[in-house]
Amino acid sequence: MDVRLDTQIAIVTGGNSGLGRATALQFAEAGADVVIDYHSEEDKADEVVRIIEGMGRKCIAVQGDMSKEANVETLFKTTVDKLGAVDILVANAGIQNDAPIGDMTLEKWNNVIGVNLTGQFMCARAAIRQFRKQGDRKVSRSIGKIICMSSCHQLIPWGGHVNYATSKGGIAMMMKTLAQEVAGEKIRINGIAPGAIKTAINEKAMEGDALPKLLKLIPYGRVGEPEDVGYLALFLASDFADYVVGSSMFIDGGMTLYPGFQDNG
Repeated sequence: MDVRLDTQIAIVTGGNSGLGRATALQFAEAGADVVIDYHSEEDKADEVVRIIEGMGRKCIAVQGDMSKEANVETLFKTTVDKLGAVDILVANAGIQNDAPIGDMTLEKWNNVIGVNLTGQFMCARAAIRQFRKQGDRKVSRSIGKIICMSSCHQLIPWGGHVNYATSKGGIAMMMKTLAQEVAGEKIRINGIAPGAIKTAINEKAMEGDALPKLLKLIPYGRVGEPEDVGYLALFLASDFADYVVGSSMFIDGGMTLYPGFQDNG
């Protein structure tokens, strides 16, 4: 199955590392031109641009904090001004800022909710507005596609991470609500809910004695790779997934199967 995105233009927020980087590279290999947003680590963003341009595709890196409305607007305006349209949004930018509830400051709460949830809302809103403005570009069966990056913790409670888990639960309901609202316009919105993936945000959970403990939570017996998520994003953005609307797709090696109960609890 050759999954292609030829002539399409994709925005990937948080595209300079981890899941965003893997997704941006998969999209470019499939024929898309890609705009990546990044908050920091410009050198990593520049590296992604070089790799994608080496594939013969266009790639632009735009610096911005997706919790700021002006930065979201700049990202979309830059994309349209330089590449002409937006066909796909992967709302991936996200952070953790953990603390047990007694130590959870309002600043930590607002910081995570602002980037993870409000940022995705603003990006989705901007994408929908652009899809409506440009209409059917005849590059896909839908006029636009949005993928909201969530987490298995939209379902699994996570003590000590109430801001993060709440943001991911909010993403899941936001995605479904927006999908319901705009599906009749041929705009497809879906979500990806990863489990433990080998990214910088999960490094401490995969070091030394922590790794065997983590693997006990994953029935499939391995930690995911960023490319696993990138392949799923590619499928959801493609016409092969044209009838997939408003779905949260878990990619977690079975973590949401509650493995503690596999031997009768």
